[in-house]
Amino acid sequence: MRSLFTKFRDGLTRTARNIAEHTHALFAGQALDATSLATLEEALYTADFGVATTTEILEEIKLARRQEQELRGQEAAAIGATVLRRVLAGSEGRLDADRARTPGRPEVICLIGVNGSGKTTTAAKLAWLLKQDGRTVMVAACDTFRAAAIEQLRSWTQRLELELVASHTGADAAAVAFDAWQAARARDRDWLIIDTAGRLHTKSNLMEELAKIRRVLQKNDPAAPQHAWLVIDGSLGANSIEQARVFHRSFGLTGLVVTKLDGTSRGGAIVGIWRELKLPIYFVGLGEQAEDLQPFSIENYVKAVFGLEG
Repeated sequence: MRSLFTKFRDGLTRTARNIAEHTHALFAGQALDATSLATLEEALYTADFGVATTTEILEEIKLARRQEQELRGQEAAAIGATVLRRVLAGSEGRLDADRARTPGRPEVICLIGVNGSGKTTTAAKLAWLLKQDGRTVMVAACDTFRAAAIEQLRSWTQRLELELVASHTGADAAAVAFDAWQAARARDRDWLIIDTAGRLHTKSNLMEELAKIRRVLQKNDPAAPQHAWLVIDGSLGANSIEQARVFHRSFGLTGLVVTKLDGTSRGGAIVGIWRELKLPIYFVGLGEQAEDLQPFSIENYVKAVFGLEG
């Protein structure tokens, strides 16, 4: 069984390698010079850390270098990690899974986002993770628009031995959500996870469907959904910020899940998204397997990105 840090390190290999290849001195124990600082700057921009974070990291490293001319690569990496810890302070979303729950009132997580972001697989992986933690979970297949979505979710839930409420392609997504909440209440489940249809954040009719799902859920429980998370494809980098901003304005997001970080060298986008939106990051996708969806950890993230030991 891989440790949590190992999962982060393996999942962020491409981002870390991108930084390492641009700045060999950073990981080879050599003294930094002006050239290596310039290549570090390029690497941080390439990894999508953004102007503000890149500038902060470089300023801190330059300050340390003025005080110690022979500042070495690993020391600079540690400084970069310290800056990221400061920037990301408060960004870890945490589910209060241990608090007392009212019987017959499941806590609802609604997953939204554009097509291809990984919502459907995230719904199944998240349900499995909660189940591993001793929670009782039900999943609702409310992506009734995409023909393969219901079957994809059914395949995942069968493989992971999860409960699923589903209808047919073209069914009313809000009606499926309503039925799923009723079923979760009847079976006294702790959590209900709702997979919604992928939608462009610029399509008002699809955004209205999200609002309808919320209204229907609130007929059962005025507090539902307790969690509204945007699932973001991490490989989109900074391009996902505007997407998140519009969804937040339309639906009132409570958090983020960033997927597919294992397939990109732009893992720094997490930092930019947090700086812009201040929405907590609950989970990150670090691979294809169910156990590769993990709670976001600032410490594991910054160490993995800068090639530091766990």
